[in-house]
Amino acid sequence: MSPHRPDPPGPRTAGPLDGVRVVELAGIGPGPFAAMLLADLGADVVRVDRPGPSLLGGAPSHDVTNRNKRSVVVDLKTPEGPRTVRALAARAEILLEGYRPGVAERLGIGPEECTAVNPALVYGRMTGWGQHGPLAPRAGHDVGYIATAGALSMIGAPDGPPALPVNLLGDYAGGSLYLATGVLAALLTARATGRGQVVDAAIVDGAAHLTAMFWGMLAEGTWRDARGRNLLDGGCPHYGVYETADGGWMAVGALEPQFYAVYVTLLGLDGEKLPDRADPRNWPDLRALFTARFKTATREEWTAVFEGTDACVAPVLSLHEAAGHPHLSGRGTYTEAFGVTQPAPAPRFSRTPGTLRRPPAVPGAHTPDVARDWDVPELLKDHR
Repeated sequence: MSPHRPDPPGPRTAGPLDGVRVVELAGIGPGPFAAMLLADLGADVVRVDRPGPSLLGGAPSHDVTNRNKRSVVVDLKTPEGPRTVRALAARAEILLEGYRPGVAERLGIGPEECTAVNPALVYGRMTGWGQHGPLAPRAGHDVGYIATAGALSMIGAPDGPPALPVNLLGDYAGGSLYLATGVLAALLTARATGRGQVVDAAIVDGAAHLTAMFWGMLAEGTWRDARGRNLLDGGCPHYGVYETADGGWMAVGALEPQFYAVYVTLLGLDGEKLPDRADPRNWPDLRALFTARFKTATREEWTAVFEGTDACVAPVLSLHEAAGHPHLSGRGTYTEAFGVTQPAPAPRFSRTPGTLRRPPAVPGAHTPDVARDWDVPELLKDHR
């Protein structure tokens, strides 16, 4: 692995969100990841941690989702705590919280209280079920949100259970990315009008929104509402994964005719003699042929066969293997920073690139600095 190294200490290029102040009320999962996205792009993110052990129970220095942030500790159960948060909100443009509906209001740090001191504040709310609806007050996790949204039913083999996409599809795709997009859109409006607003980012909404294309395909009759029987869900033999002789896997995405022709040729098959791939009735026979061929060589051998071609075939890599892949190394997609291998900031900007400026924030480590930089003396009182 030849990772791109983070910039050395000293002046750095400001990211596209340089100067944007963000308050993050500490949580786990999609809220911190959304705040990390903003921080990677240059925002000054202050995470408000609670007293006591880390929410994740592990070492804060390894919580990559807290990189590029500063942390203060505020006890929201004391009378001074909510006042301190409101003082921070008065000096911020964005506030992110991930409590259950009603909790922030009970603590005295809900949208009404915070916008009273800062009418232009964008108040981002990260939940699984949203701020209203029958399930809004209920507990939940990624798997339940994507199950309810219909997304989980689409993933997996037709003769097996739905496959869990870890928590990438719900928490991060349906949650964090929508929260970050929402607060940045609202920030544009706030800067233009002087009025902020509440952004209700529910994971179940985002996960449902991600399925937009398939609703169109359902309407036109080109998608079956059944797992593993369609073009992009593993039903199609030239869009799927195949086991190799050594127990590895190769991912095949040879959808277009010109790429399919390269694929079957490199696989060692005569395309002219193969069943017509356009007829789904031939898919089982094609799958059997492809399965048998991939079983004749190792993952490394097949990788060498397809490397550098337009067959649209790639080895299925582990996280460690991905970090060392020549293409990702060449682009600096992964980097080693502060003793941890991790993804570099994304996306990329030609003039104002995101950077890794700070290691994961240790709770309370930046209280004096934030008190000074944001002119919030209440933090020092609470800190003592």
